[in-house]
Amino acid sequence: MKDMSKISTGKEGEQIALAYLRKNGYRICETNFRCPAGEIDIIARDKTGDIVFLEVKTRKSIDLGYPEQAVGARKQKKMSQLALWYLQKNKMADHNARFDVIAVTMLPDGNEIKLIQNAFDFVEL
Repeated sequence: MKDMSKISTGKEGEQIALAYLRKNGYRICETNFRCPAGEIDIIARDKTGDIVFLEVKTRKSIDLGYPEQAVGARKQKKMSQLALWYLQKNKMADHNARFDVIAVTMLPDGNEIKLIQNAFDFVEL
């Protein structure tokens, strides 16, 4: 079981990410979208109307590396599967979509937020 401090750090990071995205013109469609295949942190539309599947990674230090480094091949494949499920369920398979990662590092002197657009390509299932 995950420890409670990691869960609260993750939730706080998601709130920081949501505020950042809204400020930068993203329209939030879903948060913590769950389906039989798993969960996507945030699904949004950018200024162009593209659908964006976002993974939020939050850290309280960079001792173990940057947050975005935690989105490896397994997570990319899982997100691809979830995105496909979402697009098919909502009859949106013909829409432009991409995967972004938003890395939040909560430091004593303020939060560092890094949005990585097109962080990875769709991974064939």
